[in-house]
Amino acid sequence: MIASPIPAPDEEAVSLPAVDRQAAAHSHTRRANQAELAEDYVELIADLIDLNGEARVVELAERMGVTHATVIKSVQRLQREGLVTSKPYRSIFLTDAGRAMAEMSRRRHRIVLEFLKSIGVSDHTAELDAEGIEHHVSEETLTRLEALIRRLNGSPR
Repeated sequence: MIASPIPAPDEEAVSLPAVDRQAAAHSHTRRANQAELAEDYVELIADLIDLNGEARVVELAERMGVTHATVIKSVQRLQREGLVTSKPYRSIFLTDAGRAMAEMSRRRHRIVLEFLKSIGVSDHTAELDAEGIEHHVSEETLTRLEALIRRLNGSPR
């Protein structure tokens, strides 16, 4: 008979969350991943409209680092989802739903970015990390992050 190895004192025993909790967590992440691209596009479209009065496919492709064809495909998806309007060879505009999504995404980005900077993360790294984290954070967490930012900055409520 072979004796089972005894874990070293600094090793932790492997344990898994309950199946339903783990499945729910993975499901939540998949939904966030699916929404991420739409949120990035509408946020950039809103920024371009606010800056230039319009958003064009060529600018979206440049700023997203993708091809013209990829932007057209993504814009078509956003149109089907009721987030943008566009006509061939014309600018892209946000619907009310698209504008609301862009504002929500900007808010999440701002909160996560401020939090990361407030704990000492460099501006460059904070910007890179916030771009990914913002899509995966709950409203509860955002509320707590805002409160923590205020405390760290010495601001009242």
